[in-house]
This record gives sequence, structure tokens and C-alpha cells, in this order.
Amino acid sequence: MTIELFKNENPYLPADNILQAAEKGLEVLNRYSKSASLNALKKQLGKYNNISPDRIVLSHGSDLLLREVINIFSNDRNIIRFSPSFFHVSINQSIKLINIKLSPPDFTINSGLLLSQLNEPTLIVIDNPNNPTGKLMLNDNLVEKILQNKNVLLLVDEAYYEFSGKSFVNLIEKYPNLAITRTMDKAFSLAGLRFGYLLMGDYFKEHFKDFPSYLATPSIFAAIEALKNKEYMVQNVKKILFEVKKIEDNLLKIGIQYFSGHANFILVKTEIPDFAIKLKKAGVLVRDLSDEWLNGYYRISVGLPEENEILLSMIKKIKNNT
Repeated sequence: MTIELFKNENPYLPADNILQAAEKGLEVLNRYSKSASLNALKKQLGKYNNISPDRIVLSHGSDLLLREVINIFSNDRNIIRFSPSFFHVSINQSIKLINIKLSPPDFTINSGLLLSQLNEPTLIVIDNPNNPTGKLMLNDNLVEKILQNKNVLLLVDEAYYEFSGKSFVNLIEKYPNLAITRTMDKAFSLAGLRFGYLLMGDYFKEHFKDFPSYLATPSIFAAIEALKNKEYMVQNVKKILFEVKKIEDNLLKIGIQYFSGHANFILVKTEIPDFAIKLKKAGVLVRDLSDEWLNGYYRISVGLPEENEILLSMIKKIKNNT
């Protein structure tokens, strides 16, 4: 048996009522999704995010919305992104890309350096919490300083909001140059349906007013049911965060360095050669970050309790044999 702990998926299946809602959508699989269903989903998302439904754009995955925002707003703008990040920006060579590196052990943003880059029209793309460090990159004070620059657009990916509890949705009506992407893939256990959405300030809203929402009916029905019964998601998030703490405590005992974060994964550092390869041979898959970042850093998703126990036993065995 292979234990997959490298995609930041939720290890818990959706509740039965959510699965039944998705199955209900299969009954009309020969038909395109209805506008009434899409509007019902926007209404539920509006309640969940405490925002007007007309500020919401739906899509198959938040990564598609991130790319769409960059395609629309990168013309004649600099783009600022942060490294490491699992969102890769591909742009026209004529556009200036400013890549700000996050350095261990704190992985914090140098706010002075960031603000000094905002003298020209700019689009900032940032995930909060960051993937793969799990760190919160932004605070209210920094976000407001950024947004007070009218020539700056800020796009925040809050894919792990339900784990961090930190959001800037309350600033969207105040600042037209703020947009936020969210997903139901992670906390809501709907990764197989690939559902994401965009929350928009007025400037973004104007450009997305004709954006089509092509969602499959099973996805719509499942998302609506999940939002109506969010207590199930909340309980699963609590279970996952409990497992995060348990894994961290055991890593400390084993002697593996980790960096506390605010997501459903853990960043670890070890000098053990071929750490991910050795885990893979033991049937546990984790994310080796050496290709896109630094050697010796690995991202481990939190699985079911029994999967996490196997993970820890394998790490302990590998460490003792080093």
C-alpha cells in the first residue's frame, strides 16, 4: 500500500449527504448546468464569505483563476511573486517579473523591500499561508499599505484559509484593487471536483463581469451541500490540525527539524541523504522541494491518523539507520 502525503489533499471523504448531492447531479449529466444552480452556489458562497454574490467568480480550480487574473492584468504592469511558491508565473518577456525570495528559518516578507518596489504599476501575487512553508505572509497593516497604492493590484491566494483562520475578505469592499482566490479542494474534501472561486474588489469585478462559469452539475450540487453543512468541514479541519501538532511533537522527539505553519502540511528540513526516496521505498510519498527550491527541504501532507503513524515510524527507522 502506498500512502500519498505529497498533494496537500484532505484525507477525509466528504460526508454522505455531500456524496449523495454529487450523485444527484449525475442524473442530469446529459444537460449543461443551470444558471439557477450556479446562482444558488454563489448565494451559499456569499453567506460563507460574508460578501455579495456579485463579487464572486466560479471556476474549475483556483489555479485557473490565478492564471486568468495574470493574463488580464499583467499588461504594462510589473509582477511581484514570492519564492518558494507552487504557483508559477509564466508571462510575456516584455513584462518585468520581480521574484522575492523567502529565506529560512523565518520565511518572512521584508515589508520595506516590498513597498519600495511599488512605484510603478504592479500586480502582486501571493499565497497566504504560503505553500510550501505554511507561513502567514501578510498582516492587516501591510495589506492596507499595499492597497493604498492605487497603481497596485493585490491578488491573495487563500487556499488554506480554513486552516489558518486568516483572511482579508473584509477589505474587498473598501479596496477595489484587492482580489482573493479560494478553493473547496482542501478543507471541504472536494479536490476530485476541482472547484475554486474568486472574490473581487470593484476594479477586478469590472473586468470579470462576463467571465463564464462552466461547472459540472455534480460539482455544483456537492459544493452547495458542503456549504450548507460546513460543520463537517470544521470538524475535519480540527482533526487535521490535531494531527499536525502530533506529527510535529514526534518529529521533535525523533530529531527532525520542522517549521510550524498554518495549513494541512508540514515543512521539514533534514540532512538525511535521499530522504524522500527512502520514504518512497517504504511506501510513503512526500514532496521533495530540491528541484524548485532548496536541498534538504520536504513538504509532508497530513494524512489519516493511521497513515501518520506509519509515516513517523518510517522516518524514525530511516533516522536510526543514518
